[in-house]
Amino acid sequence: MWPGTLGGVETRQRQADRTRETKRKLMEATVECLVERGWSGTTTTEVAERAGVSRGAQLHHFRTRGELVAAAVEHVGAESVEVLKRRAAITDKSTHAVVELIADFHASDLFTAALELWVAARTDPELREQVLELQARLGREVYGLALELLDADETKPGVKDAVQATLDLVRGLALANQLADDGKRRAHVVRYWARMLEEQL
Repeated sequence: MWPGTLGGVETRQRQADRTRETKRKLMEATVECLVERGWSGTTTTEVAERAGVSRGAQLHHFRTRGELVAAAVEHVGAESVEVLKRRAAITDKSTHAVVELIADFHASDLFTAALELWVAARTDPELREQVLELQARLGREVYGLALELLDADETKPGVKDAVQATLDLVRGLALANQLADDGKRRAHVVRYWARMLEEQL
């Protein structure tokens, strides 16, 4: 090994670690800001301050607010799916328990952050392109996970539509929960829908 090579590798590793940590802080601060202040209050300056990151460092990784927010929602979305998988591993596999698990997942802060992004994308063509791509990726992942948790065979007639309808339903329930605690009604609807879904599966 040439002299200095090991030191160079260690330096690059430290830089890579710092980059990952900076991005993680920015992602978490962005989602927190979206939940607390909405799209209009989520500025790149506010996010950098919350993350304890310099404005220059923030701009180095994300040039625009749209890039930053889309990346943050995707990052937290991926983390949330992993949390959902871990919870599913220790949860009763009844249809009701699985639908309840998926409904709770959609009623999280991630949904609130994503909702702010979705609404802003309606009137922002550049942001809309990013959001459509993000929505498609996360949608496919959550759909696949729902199939797995429900042990559902999507080749069976009606199953694919029933699982997709489940995801559409829980998104609607999460939307209803934005202005006031809708937990009691959500629990009732989840129980009712789980019985219907079980018959279809």
